[in-house]
Amino acid sequence: MADSLNKEKARRAASRRDRPGEQCRAEPGAFRPVVDRNRCEAKGDCVEVCPYQVFEVARIASADFEALSLRGKLKSLVHGRKTAMTPNAAQCQACGLCVVACPEKAIQLVPARGAG
Repeated sequence: MADSLNKEKARRAASRRDRPGEQCRAEPGAFRPVVDRNRCEAKGDCVEVCPYQVFEVARIASADFEALSLRGKLKSLVHGRKTAMTPNAAQCQACGLCVVACPEKAIQLVPARGAG
């Protein structure tokens, strides 16, 4: 929720010159964040910097866990089978803060299908 926003981390992420996206100016839903669950270590930086509450850290579903690589499964197990999820992806305004804040470089912003 809004209480999870870490303003200092968000400020640091916003100052990064390599930040992709539309600087929070995209229409909600025009882009969506995609999490590479083989890389994600559920540290929650994405949750802490996202001003639109797009992310949460939760336990990975069994089917998604089974689809991971061996290395991804081991990482997931070490981190309590938790991963970043995007339950509110339609609220994304393509700030790119999550991309640069993620220490594992596990998040990408992609244009949403059918977004115009």
